Amino acid sequence: MDAPPSRVYRALLDPEAVAAWRVPDGMTCRVHAFEARVGGAFRVSLTYDAPDAAGKSAGRTDTYHGTFVELVENEKVVERLRFESDDPQVAAPMTMTTTLTAAGGGTDVVLVHEGVPDAVPAADNEAGTRMALDRLAALVVRM
Repeated sequence: MDAPPSRVYRALLDPEAVAAWRVPDGMTCRVHAFEARVGGAFRVSLTYDAPDAAGKSAGRTDTYHGTFVELVENEKVVERLRFESDDPQVAAPMTMTTTLTAAGGGTDVVLVHEGVPDAVPAADNEAGTRMALDRLAALVVRM
């Protein structure tokens, strides 16, 4: 990304920034709660724009909640989360680790998902993550 790690790190922990970037195309994001500290809780909903789409939580919405497990300033954010769903195949706990490394005048960002439920197609998770990272890259250039 064409921004220093400090700027990218801020965008990972700012609820308004998260609402702007952590959403795939064809969805909108609402951040309900966001305590950016180790042990702090967050809750986020992603709602499909298409009226006939089915969400993992209710209606057209995928809501997830979790906590911040590790925060290393300008280097790493580790989150433990799960979808809010009555379906245990969807509501399994996941870990998302975002690592930032200075590269030239910018930042290499690596986002690793662990424990993604089998009910969430890997291709869909990959595509959504790439879209979100593209939004993050565009956002941090403007910050």
